[in-house]
Amino acid sequence: MKVIIPFSYYYPEQCAGLSIIDDVLRSCAHEGIESLLYVPTPTRNVLKNAYWEKDEMMEKGLMHVHRFSMYGEGKNPLLRALRYLFTEIAYLHALLWKDYDVIFLDSTPPIQGLKLPIVRLFKKKPVVHNAQDIFPDSLVGAGLAKKSGLLWKIGCWASNITYKYSDKIIVISEDFKKTLIEKGVPEEKIVVIYNWVDEKLVIPIEKHDNSLYREFGLDRDKFRVVYAGNLGNAQNIEVIIRAAKRLKEHEKIEFVIFGSGGLENDIKKRIEAEGLTNVKMLPLQPVHKVSCVYSLGDLCIVSCKAGFGGSAMPSKTWSILSTARPVLANFDEGELKRLLEQNDCGIYTKADDVEGMVNAILEAKKHPEHCDEMGRKGRQFILDNLTKAKNTKKYVEVIKEVASIH
Repeated sequence: MKVIIPFSYYYPEQCAGLSIIDDVLRSCAHEGIESLLYVPTPTRNVLKNAYWEKDEMMEKGLMHVHRFSMYGEGKNPLLRALRYLFTEIAYLHALLWKDYDVIFLDSTPPIQGLKLPIVRLFKKKPVVHNAQDIFPDSLVGAGLAKKSGLLWKIGCWASNITYKYSDKIIVISEDFKKTLIEKGVPEEKIVVIYNWVDEKLVIPIEKHDNSLYREFGLDRDKFRVVYAGNLGNAQNIEVIIRAAKRLKEHEKIEFVIFGSGGLENDIKKRIEAEGLTNVKMLPLQPVHKVSCVYSLGDLCIVSCKAGFGGSAMPSKTWSILSTARPVLANFDEGELKRLLEQNDCGIYTKADDVEGMVNAILEAKKHPEHCDEMGRKGRQFILDNLTKAKNTKKYVEVIKEVASIH
């Protein structure tokens, strides 16, 4: 059996979601399933002197990465739009002419599904859609579209085509499943598979072993609240800044923000203007330092702007728990709240609730032993439920299922 995956990026590019695809394909290979990953040549966040080949064979020849020539994204909107068009043409050509048994279609870019009616007409091969995002809801969360606006309507049309022509749709949370059912997707098409964390790589790091204390001159005696990730509209860094302002007189409480994104400069200016000496802005760290980043935190934040959490289940939650640190959620009520409360591995506060966040931090500081206990329970939750081997195998089972039906 052979699965084809048209995808936007692959190593040596540094982008969110690459590890998911890589882990799934390697798991497929371990089950004897051949794969063809069809991607543009690397241009995005490629480290200097990074090595790659146009064609790479891995996992004893069962995993084939083919890179077709394509110019970089850049910032020019017209050139970016043309790049999307050209890559879609390349994907369509591959899906029509390559030999395979199953199509594995990711949610990036969200227009990928538009080629499915043509492909299904001529090839009649089953499709597994990996919905890491719910489009166009994710655009609303990012502040790029408004519900009922033109972009929203176009996004809904594109998504409906994807859902219609997919045999199975993998979603990353029960909330995602509920959202798709509300959009009219048949429940029997939807499979919930949570994202995972490599529990052997993302591990607890003791304070005396954590290199970030020395690298950034951090005080090991302070109670530290950590946020790491994108600094955009949906992540609601504003609520963190407002909480830090409320707590600026508590000298032993420090906020550390590792991140980059569209609001980075605005946040830095806000911190300076407010005189928030209890907030440190540090560069987003490479993936291999994720254990050190979250191990810094006595609490680690997962946040969203109110109303934007229905189409999100932040995977950073799993990385935090895997480092045996408790999550401090400032999020829309839903699955994240249930998970934290049922497993006693974090603290939930409502999205935009500054008062709730402040009180949670003060209470946690009074009871550090409870923070440690929540962290231990979080690590155990990962080991019991969200290991890489266990959840990638679920993907393989879905791929085998759709192939056997057809």
